[in-house]
Amino acid sequence: MEQLLKRELGCSSVKATGHSGGGCISQGQSYDTDKGRVFVKVNSKSEAKRMFEGEMASLTAILETHTVKAPRPLKVLDAPGGGSMLVMEHLDMKYLGSHAAKLGAQLADMHLQNKKLGETLQKEAGTVGRGGGQADRPFVDQFGFDVVTCCGYLPQVNDWQRDWVTFYAQQRIQPQMDMVEKGSGDREALELWSALQLKIPDLFLDLDVVPALLHGDLWGGNVAEDSSGPVIFDPASFYGHSEYELAIAGMFGGFSGSFYSAYHSKIPKTPGFEKRQKLYQLFHYLNHWNHFGSGYRGSSLNIMRNLVK
Repeated sequence: MEQLLKRELGCSSVKATGHSGGGCISQGQSYDTDKGRVFVKVNSKSEAKRMFEGEMASLTAILETHTVKAPRPLKVLDAPGGGSMLVMEHLDMKYLGSHAAKLGAQLADMHLQNKKLGETLQKEAGTVGRGGGQADRPFVDQFGFDVVTCCGYLPQVNDWQRDWVTFYAQQRIQPQMDMVEKGSGDREALELWSALQLKIPDLFLDLDVVPALLHGDLWGGNVAEDSSGPVIFDPASFYGHSEYELAIAGMFGGFSGSFYSAYHSKIPKTPGFEKRQKLYQLFHYLNHWNHFGSGYRGSSLNIMRNLVK
């Protein structure tokens, strides 16, 4: 591994440190190099390269907003024993605590950036002598992402769509339901989904959803802080509805009241917010069902039952 990193990173010295980590998807290890400390995530699955390329694109997009800190990705490489690995800068992180409110504010800034860019371009277009499109980042007027990203190890369909309801139903829930059908043929789940599809548009009446860059998998295990402030990592990004971001945050805890207060001071709740949160949590419960088994079936079906009432 050390020789591979020397060659690929152009370093003269590479040495493993005592820092290691990992979750239920990938394992990680830090290395000291003469160009600074790096963190290497390794996954032996054959589809790991696609997963890490999506993560690299996600981290790059987040960093380009200049709103919230994330590790700077360096390279996706083939792993020596098969599979793939992602090399990124090492950050000395600890559990999110004193910077929770700052994270809420910075996350809202990230979600608002594309909307503000659109408003700026509209103003410029109406001003004589000002050329449009002068921003560093182009305004994104559709939902999706340029590459496939993975929530866990399962790929997300990120094909660009102009309509958010269509995107969410067809490219988030439907692929998960297809996996449920293939895995267990769960008849009740399929019947509930048929009924729910007809109800989804009603949850978005009079709501103008502007595409927002999302982290995409913002649960308590993917946020932290360092000496400079909050950090987010392990993203599964795409442009979607900002409310989607908060769904998994509310499922597994780890976020304080100060986080939500700071966030909603910049992006207030709109009518129907609570029901839409359930709709967005449905994706994550189905995703967990398809990752980890039928222990998440009951939660998935309960959400669908409540939403079709």
